[in-house]
Amino acid sequence: MYTLPIKYALIFFPFIAFLITIPYMIYEYHKYGSISKLRTFIIYSFILYLMVIYFLVILPLPTREYASSLKTPWFNLIPFKFIYDFFKETSLNLKLPQTYLKSLTEPCFYVVVFNIFMTIPFGMYLRYYFKCSFKKTLLLTFFLSLFFEITQLTGLYFIYERPYRLADVDDLILNTLGGILGYLLAIILIKILPSRDKIDDTSFKKGKIVLPIRRLTMFFLDLGITLSTIIILEKFIKFKYLNLIIITIYYILIPFITKGYTIGSSLVKVKFKFTNNLLFGLIIRTIFYFIYLNLIFILSELVNLFSINSFILIIIKIYILVKVLEFYLINFIILFKNKTIYYDNLIKIKYISTIKIK
Repeated sequence: MYTLPIKYALIFFPFIAFLITIPYMIYEYHKYGSISKLRTFIIYSFILYLMVIYFLVILPLPTREYASSLKTPWFNLIPFKFIYDFFKETSLNLKLPQTYLKSLTEPCFYVVVFNIFMTIPFGMYLRYYFKCSFKKTLLLTFFLSLFFEITQLTGLYFIYERPYRLADVDDLILNTLGGILGYLLAIILIKILPSRDKIDDTSFKKGKIVLPIRRLTMFFLDLGITLSTIIILEKFIKFKYLNLIIITIYYILIPFITKGYTIGSSLVKVKFKFTNNLLFGLIIRTIFYFIYLNLIFILSELVNLFSINSFILIIIKIYILVKVLEFYLINFIILFKNKTIYYDNLIKIKYISTIKIK
């Protein structure tokens, strides 16, 4: 019953993780100037946990015909009914000790335990990482459980004609209890793992240095913004030199006005500083970027200028592709090894972190 939702979460999580990677990296870099592996693990595991418990609430999904044919109650508003159900439905007989263990394996017991255990991690996350107070943890756990019960009561937000799961006030009580227990158990994490403040301090200190991965994040952000702008505007504006204008505005005009920032660099808190004139440096940097990104196309067009047999031409272009990709790979290796790339010294540019340690 409970393994299916977990499997679904494990299947879908990598895709969702991929979608949140870029905005999460931007947020991390914008606030701290670096990415903490521990913080990343905590946030990702928290998302996976929320996915799992949400799937446990809604899965397995029945057919609409089956759901509409159900005659089961929609909700239970009697508090602590689970205690009455336990003694009514379980095989437990206080006079027979041999029934004790068996009663612990029956739904009327393990469903109650599961509802408590389901939100224990939530309370632990709230106290350890999000630094929530006891009162706030209690309220947030209650509202999380309330959200789940509303999901069940509305038949998955009215997708089904009627609920296929029972919305139970006891679930609210048990889930909230689980959050409280999680809050208390979080003391173990607080003693074992570094505190949130310590994680922040380490991130801020690392953020004073512009590491290669931060430069790559900035590079792909800028590239993504310019390409998106070009694609969108080309649908409305038909102009031969539109691409050139957008690139000039983005890579030269904007950083010249802001004195060393593109939109991407401002998001990751990195400023350009040139030894020479700022405008001249930005122009040279943009030219290098254009050649760097279009190296394959430039070389291919140069080859097309010669009268060469079509088969040989294809071989040459494949060779160019391999060599350019090899060039890119070497540049990545040099960047991560030396913290600089080939044109940094040529155009005399420095990347300065604008993160301020709080």
